[in-house]
Amino acid sequence: MQRLYAWAMEKAGHRYAEVWLAVVSFIESSIFPIPPDVMLIPMVLASPGRWFRLALVCTLASVAGGYLGYAIGYFFMDTLGMRILEIFHLTEKFHAFKPLVDEYGVWVIIVKGATPIPYKLITIAAGAFHFDLLQFTFASFVARAMRFFIVAALLWKFGPTIRGFVEKRLKLVMTAMVVLILAGFVVLKFL
Repeated sequence: MQRLYAWAMEKAGHRYAEVWLAVVSFIESSIFPIPPDVMLIPMVLASPGRWFRLALVCTLASVAGGYLGYAIGYFFMDTLGMRILEIFHLTEKFHAFKPLVDEYGVWVIIVKGATPIPYKLITIAAGAFHFDLLQFTFASFVARAMRFFIVAALLWKFGPTIRGFVEKRLKLVMTAMVVLILAGFVVLKFL
């Protein structure tokens, strides 16, 4: 795992770093263990004026990679899908995810997709459960955009001083943002 992390960090400083960011964002959605944040954070800090573009690259590549995860779950769940989940110790979470998807649909994909839980769990599960592809696309785009744009915007606004907080407390930051957004929807509904 350390070697993969070091590899991703090295690619963040590569001449074609943006391409590597897209590649990592794509494959993390289904099979790769290192989240794109490992590259996004140093890249935004190195070029703060490109924060929006870098977050957009992460978002679009991650959503596109989500289709690969969806296809794995849809067509190959019993073989490849379960093997991937076993490798990442996600089988229990997979089984617990089904009732949530059944009850909350798009909302659970948005909430879970915005947090640092492995997105591959969501993409593979959505395919395995034959979740509506259009709704999956919408939920994935919203979730991944929230995740990457919030991280990039915080780094752009506060610079290196917030880096340690974001890296150590990413789950807390994203969970808090999701709660605030959901609370906003609830308030708007009842106004």
